[in-house]
Amino acid sequence: MNAFAPSPAQGCGSSDCSCQSAATPELPPMQAPLHTGPRPTLAAHVNGIALCSAQELLDSAELRQRACTELLRQAAMAQGLLATDDPAPSAGAISEAASAAIEQLLNTALQLPEPGDEAGLRHYQAHAARYARGERVRARHVLFAVTPGVDIQALRQRAEACLLDLRSATPQELAAGDRFAAAAATSSNCPSGASGGQLGWLAVPDCAPEFARELFGHAEVGVLARLVHSRFGLHVVEVLEREAGTVPPYEQVRAAVMQQLRQQSFATALSQYLRLLAGQALVVGVDLEGAETPLVQ
Repeated sequence: MNAFAPSPAQGCGSSDCSCQSAATPELPPMQAPLHTGPRPTLAAHVNGIALCSAQELLDSAELRQRACTELLRQAAMAQGLLATDDPAPSAGAISEAASAAIEQLLNTALQLPEPGDEAGLRHYQAHAARYARGERVRARHVLFAVTPGVDIQALRQRAEACLLDLRSATPQELAAGDRFAAAAATSSNCPSGASGGQLGWLAVPDCAPEFARELFGHAEVGVLARLVHSRFGLHVVEVLEREAGTVPPYEQVRAAVMQQLRQQSFATALSQYLRLLAGQALVVGVDLEGAETPLVQ
């Protein structure tokens, strides 16, 4: 499995929405906290290899990702899988040889047990709604986009203020003045803001995976109580209607369940391996304990 290849970005459903772009790379994983704004990170390094230049301002999640990548690159060298004169990363980008060597390293270093049907059934029973077919959601959103150089802390504060304002409004206030539509028109970084943030009816394939996880398999209707994190930024989302899908029997979704369990196993093993590498290295200027998933999956 290549931990460094971005998964294809799918849209959030609107034909003119900035959340729909097949070429948009994933943002750092939203499990990583966004409360720390960009800051100078020149002193950050792994065993003396700088993680960024003096001109770069990185948020904590991107800095963590670079540190983890560098730990793996150096481990690949130590295992003889990569030449010791491999060029140091430039703006976070590693060489093709380093990417291939890291993939080879992970294939040998991570011992991943094959999940069985007992574990598969437990997962299916606990998360059956995830595998529903035909579920649809009609929604609208206000997008606070993460763009290069943006102050993440200030962006999050704006998104949280918008969410609080919309959540505190009564249903009558929301309906009377269409407060949500006004917020989308004035604050959203998505073209859908011109139409009140409307995304229309969405199905799971219409959305980026991290966006779909927050919308589908739940019963909530109304303005969601949390910000939705995606590769595009922070979303304030209102679910207007839901159409329940049907949950197929385990046998029909067994392959999808097994793939999900493999991905969870890989993420856990990778996190443990990176902690081991970090304990053996000199890591300066970066906190590697702040994210459950240290690398983009």
